[in-house]
Amino acid sequence: MRYARIVGWGKYLPERILSNQDLETMVETSDEWIYSRTGIRERRIAASDETVTTMSVAASRAALAIAGLDATELDLIIVATSSPDYLLPAAASMIQHELGAEHAAAFDLRAGCSGFVYALAVGTQFIAGGMYRHVLVIGAEIISKFIDWQDRDTCVLFGDGAGAVVLQASEEPTGLLTCSLGSNGADYDALFVPGGGSKHPFSQEVLDRGWHHIKMDGKRLYRFAVRTAPQVALEALAMAGLSPADITLLIPHQANARIVQSACERLGVPEEKVFVNIRKYGNTSAASIPIALCEAAEEGRINSGDHVLLLGFGAGLTWAAAVVRWGVPELSISWLFSWDSIRERVHASGATATARRARAALLAAAGVLFMTTFSRSGGRK
Repeated sequence: MRYARIVGWGKYLPERILSNQDLETMVETSDEWIYSRTGIRERRIAASDETVTTMSVAASRAALAIAGLDATELDLIIVATSSPDYLLPAAASMIQHELGAEHAAAFDLRAGCSGFVYALAVGTQFIAGGMYRHVLVIGAEIISKFIDWQDRDTCVLFGDGAGAVVLQASEEPTGLLTCSLGSNGADYDALFVPGGGSKHPFSQEVLDRGWHHIKMDGKRLYRFAVRTAPQVALEALAMAGLSPADITLLIPHQANARIVQSACERLGVPEEKVFVNIRKYGNTSAASIPIALCEAAEEGRINSGDHVLLLGFGAGLTWAAAVVRWGVPELSISWLFSWDSIRERVHASGATATARRARAALLAAAGVLFMTTFSRSGGRK
């Protein structure tokens, strides 16, 4: 069998931070009210010249650098997003051009906050079927441009960002092992943007009614998430022949801290096995799981042979759970410390803006070296 091993990962977060205290000056709310109900302290907001394409390119370059691949080696690019630059064409095509991935096919995938796991499943199938060898999977969103900043039920929740992984064909059982996907379209209007599509094209009426903004039924979404997330997680685990106790790390969609806590309690997964970064970024929709996965790898929370459970739920309404067996990229020590590779990682991390991102990129590379050495020296398999 052919498996799709994750060999590279990268993320991009806009520089601008919008804190709960900032929101107190914009809408009737408070830091205590927001944090107690969502677990969010701040979120990142894209600059006027940032797009899903620019953020995706930055995250993808970081992922390619970790993988030790050139963009010309990519066979396919899949972008999970609900906020593309244009209704037409797909953001994936522009990302392909900006990366210089001249041999890659490219398309967008829309499955709301579950989108990245859907895209990971699709990319895995292209590799497992023998059609492609290298697939780039991206989750990216600029939700802030669809927010009504006077609606405190939605404006406090969302942030912008992008995350990416590189999949590579492997004969070892790594990467996505099983997944459980689903949808309940009857509740599509629990989270949607009514205007701008073919049913209600942009018009003065759309603007007057505020249909170009996100509309959300928070109570219906909460009930859906706490009921569905544990069930779909158990389905994916059962297909892999695993139980919650076998999972090294659970990476849920970062929608709401209370939803995550409820799902974990029902699954019996302890807090130390759950990766949560919603405090820093808010809900970044399809970008939340890849950003969290990237940070977990950077922080050394995942080692070769570990089983990671990805759990998504959101607009559609959709849900997705996937069991991933973490593998180790086959990178040479000479590549890791060559000037060209270091320069590329620094460039991909946006080091021209801040030294902090350059440091993060180099730490990510050091983590790859550690995991590679650990695995080859008899570490956990």
